[in-house]
Amino acid sequence: MKRKVFRCAWCFQLNEIDVDISEGNDQVFVEDCQVCCRPNTVHIRFDEQTLLAEVDVEAEG
Repeated sequence: MKRKVFRCAWCFQLNEIDVDISEGNDQVFVEDCQVCCRPNTVHIRFDEQTLLAEVDVEAEG
């Protein structure tokens, strides 16, 4: 399990999430902002060689 940070697409505050590589190299899920509670679509891609995660976020809805 890795801890990643993303910036809310609504209020731009930083949020921390746990991501699990066992869920696959390309993951998409909705995560509510820890500050404003609005939903964000979080897209995580893991590099197969280094297992580093790249996070993109879009406003949901």
